[in-house]
Amino acid sequence: MGGRNETNVLYFILLGFPTTAEVQLLIFSAVLLAYLLTVLENVLIILVIRTNHSLQKPMYFFLGNLSFLEIWYVSAIEPKMLADILSQDKRISFQGCLTQLYFFVTFVCTEYVLLAVMAYDRFLAICKPLRYPLIMSHRFCARLTAGCWMCGLTTSSIKLSFIAQLSFCDVEKAKINHYFCDISPLLSISCSDSSLAELVDFMLALMVIMVPLCAVVTSYIFIGFTVLKIPSSQGRQKAFSTCSSHLTVVILFYSTTLFTYGHPKAMYTYRANKLVSVLYTVVVPLLNPLIYCLRNKEVRLALKKTFA
Repeated sequence: MGGRNETNVLYFILLGFPTTAEVQLLIFSAVLLAYLLTVLENVLIILVIRTNHSLQKPMYFFLGNLSFLEIWYVSAIEPKMLADILSQDKRISFQGCLTQLYFFVTFVCTEYVLLAVMAYDRFLAICKPLRYPLIMSHRFCARLTAGCWMCGLTTSSIKLSFIAQLSFCDVEKAKINHYFCDISPLLSISCSDSSLAELVDFMLALMVIMVPLCAVVTSYIFIGFTVLKIPSSQGRQKAFSTCSSHLTVVILFYSTTLFTYGHPKAMYTYRANKLVSVLYTVVVPLLNPLIYCLRNKEVRLALKKTFA
């Protein structure tokens, strides 16, 4: 190819979930409700954090950024998904597919790193309480958040630069066995050698998942040892309650995405991966704000104060 994009395909067809019309209508209603609630929940969290002085802390600064990220995260997938459920025309242009893929990968990778940063914040707050206010200044928090976005943007750019070099020359086979443009289903329909793009995708996926995951696990190991040293059970419960909601979100997000992206393409199973993808693109973003609100006393009090 000589580094040129030789695609003759102007559009792809997203196969989605082929079912009856009644089931499609049910899926549409459920996804639409989940999307609207997810956006509403995250907008409320951002509003509450910005308007309550008691939440002007690094922990809630990162939570606000997570809510902002997840609004765009679900918006990259679900509106197109909703349109395709009710439409017979499930086409997406070649440029539109790569654009959706670029933003989706950016948001996913950014969330991996942001969750690791939030774990580091909890580690400093519990294990280094005296140094915490000095280390986690507003400027340092802003730099950490910017670093998360830079990591996501850079990873996505590298992956897409390899995928864009592939050829998609068979119009009849330009069918993506998914409900959005994801990497493995897209690579599987390429008519050129995609081994290098697959290798780069797998290595970057492992790096972006495993490095933040190791940071999260290490942070919580130190947090666990520190909490166990607290003499009173009430003190231990209070210390752990500040990070229990974050730990729940980490487990949900990492477990579902690791199942999909933490193995080579040869082990990819489309049906199972489509079902798991629904969890981390629809269900988990819907649950995350609820987890933070229901399991965090300060957020609950701020919500009551805001809407009292």
